[in-house]
Amino acid sequence: MGIKRIGKHLLANRSRVRRAFSARALANIEQAIKASEATHAGQIRFVVEGALDGAPLLRNQSARARALDVFSHLRIWDTAHNNGVLIYLLLADRDVEILADRGIDALVGAAEWQTICNMMEVEFRQGNFESGVIRGVEAVSRHLARHFPPPGRNELPDAPVVI
Repeated sequence: MGIKRIGKHLLANRSRVRRAFSARALANIEQAIKASEATHAGQIRFVVEGALDGAPLLRNQSARARALDVFSHLRIWDTAHNNGVLIYLLLADRDVEILADRGIDALVGAAEWQTICNMMEVEFRQGNFESGVIRGVEAVSRHLARHFPPPGRNELPDAPVVI
């Protein structure tokens, strides 16, 4: 575990998340998710976590491992067609992870999810947090629409989660 990473996480706080994602930006992301889910039967959740604290930080938990915890906690795997997708941002590390349930992951695969993550991370490095997330939602939606066309019912909330 590096002292630089610990310092970044200890100095990160809720105000950093609010600067990157205003209430308006979060509302726009929610609307983008809602609009995208009208085009497919899949489910998308966006979660932004400002920083790790406590045990996860001391264990040097990776963003991927934390995303797995969040995926499980939010029950994204609990959809009728196993087509839930989590877009997770660990803001202190500017690390994006996309986790997809087995129904959609088997059809898309890790390389394509990583391509979307990379595109989002480029946007974030430029300070374009809202548009980076919306572009990510749109890219995920294209895959869901291809493999899980509408109609579908909204099984998971569309509102972004801020941790």
